[in-house]
Amino acid sequence: MKRHQFVPPPGPLGPFADDYERHLVGHGYTFGSLQQRMVQFSQLSRWMGSEGLAASELNETEVQRFVAWRAARGRVSWTSPASLRLPLGFLRSAGVVPESPREGPFEGLMGGYGRYLAAERGLAERTVEAHIDFARRFCSSVTSGPAGLADLRPSQLNAYMLEVCSQHSADWAQKMSGSIRSLLRYLHVAGTTPSSLVAAVPKVAGRRPGPQPPGLSPVEMSRLLRSCDRRRGVGRRDYAILMLLARLGLRAGEVGALTLDDIDWRHGELLVRGKGDRHEQLPLPTQVGEAVAAYLQRGRPRRDDGCREVFLRARAPWVPLGLTGVQSVVRNASVRSGLGIFGPRRLRHSAATTMLRSGMPLTAVAQVLRHHDTRVTTVYVDVDEAALAGLARPWPRGAA
Repeated sequence: MKRHQFVPPPGPLGPFADDYERHLVGHGYTFGSLQQRMVQFSQLSRWMGSEGLAASELNETEVQRFVAWRAARGRVSWTSPASLRLPLGFLRSAGVVPESPREGPFEGLMGGYGRYLAAERGLAERTVEAHIDFARRFCSSVTSGPAGLADLRPSQLNAYMLEVCSQHSADWAQKMSGSIRSLLRYLHVAGTTPSSLVAAVPKVAGRRPGPQPPGLSPVEMSRLLRSCDRRRGVGRRDYAILMLLARLGLRAGEVGALTLDDIDWRHGELLVRGKGDRHEQLPLPTQVGEAVAAYLQRGRPRRDDGCREVFLRARAPWVPLGLTGVQSVVRNASVRSGLGIFGPRRLRHSAATTMLRSGMPLTAVAQVLRHHDTRVTTVYVDVDEAALAGLARPWPRGAA
C-alpha cells in the first residue's frame, strides 16, 4: 500500500504522528482504516493540548476523560476506552508513555513471586502470569497486606478453598489449589511464613477422565486438510498449522510460539519450545516443511519491524497468532469440513493413534510427543481398538 503523508496535528502527540502512521502501515491497515486512526490520533493530540497535558502524562485515566469528552459532544464513535488501546500501546512501546503500574499492596510480592517462578522453576511466561493471577486473588481475599500472610492459618486456607469450590468449576478450583500451593512454597522459601503450609491446602476432587476422543481417520483427516483453500494466503497458513498439529503432534501453544529461527531448513529439523521451558529438536517431515515454506513464501504478511513469529494474523494488525489464534484455526477448519467442533488436542490424539497403528512402540510415540513418562502416553492406547484387537488371543475351540 502506498503510504500517504498526513500533516502532523497540533498538540503534544504531533511529533509522533509520522511514526504512528508507519506503525499502522507496517501492521497491514488499509488506507481507509489508517485514515480513521490518524484522525483519532489528531483529535486526541488536540484535546491533550487544550488540557495542558504532556505526551508522557497520557494514561488510562486521561483516556477515559477523552472518550467522555467526545461522548458529551454527541459523538457516537471512538467513545470507548478500548478504542484508544492501539495508540496508547504504540506510545508505550515507543517509550513516550510509561507503562501503567499495577496498584495494590501485593504487587511487590507478586513481582518477586514471578521472578521465582521464571528463574527457579523455569515456567513459561504464560504460566507465570496464570499463577500470579491466582495468587493475587488469594492474597486479596485472606488479608489486607503482605504482612498479614505471616499469620496465615490452615483454617483460612480451608475456608477459602470451600468458597472457591462452591463458586467455580472443579477444573478451575484444581488450578487455583495448585497455584496456592506454589505460592505457599515461595512464601516459605522467601521467609514470609515461618513454616510451610502446603499440606494444609485441601485437594480438589476432579471428574474421572472419560473416554478419550477417537483420532481422526485418514478420510476425515483428508477432509480437514482439504477445507483449507491453499489458493489464498490464509488457507496456506491454516494448512501449515494443521499439518504441524496432525503430523508432529505439537501442542497449540508450541505452534503459536514457533519463530523463523526455530526452523533448520538445511538439516530438516524443528526446534520446539515445550512445557517447562524445554527446547527439543524434532525432524521436520518433507510434507510439513513444504506446507510451512509455501505459507512463508506466498502467504505470510511481510512486516518490516523484525517480527520473527512464523504464524501471523491474516488481517490487520499483523500480530502473531499465539495460542488462541491456533485454537481458532482448528475450530474453524473442523466446522468447514463438517466433522463437528474440536480443538488442537484432537489432532494430537490423531497423531499418536496413527503412530501406534503403524506399529511404532509406545516408548517411541512418547518420545515424539515429548512425554517424559510413558504412563501419560498410555491414554492414547485406549482409543486404538484395532491395535488392541490384535492382542486378543483366539477363543479355544470346543470351550463351553
